[in-house]
Amino acid sequence: MKTSTSWVSGHIFETEHEGNKVKVDGSVEAGPSPKALLLSGLAGCTGIDVVDILDKMRVSYSGLEITAEADQTTEHPKVFKDIQLTYTVQADAGDEDKIRKAIDLSLDKYCGVAAMLRKNSPIHYTLVIK
Repeated sequence: MKTSTSWVSGHIFETEHEGNKVKVDGSVEAGPSPKALLLSGLAGCTGIDVVDILDKMRVSYSGLEITAEADQTTEHPKVFKDIQLTYTVQADAGDEDKIRKAIDLSLDKYCGVAAMLRKNSPIHYTLVIK
């Protein structure tokens, strides 16, 4: 994997990966901060896994939203010390066990971003079924 990141101005950078561009901003006026992108990467990684696993389990769902929050240390470098994910799934409540299994498989086995972040910070989740 390779990305290229170029300074635009101030604290704004533009990063490119395979033709896709994202602005990164330390002050969050022009784009997400680097740490917010890291949390977004975690949410996207586990989300991809979860929908793939649910599809293989033949679980019907009409939506999935993942909110990621992290507490940081107070000393520099300020790193994540606890990560909380909230999975909101539009699905039948009777499929809760299967949905939890899909999330657990993602976080414990398949999601590489979770594996990297978990080395420094515990990852917890809650599940909301609507």
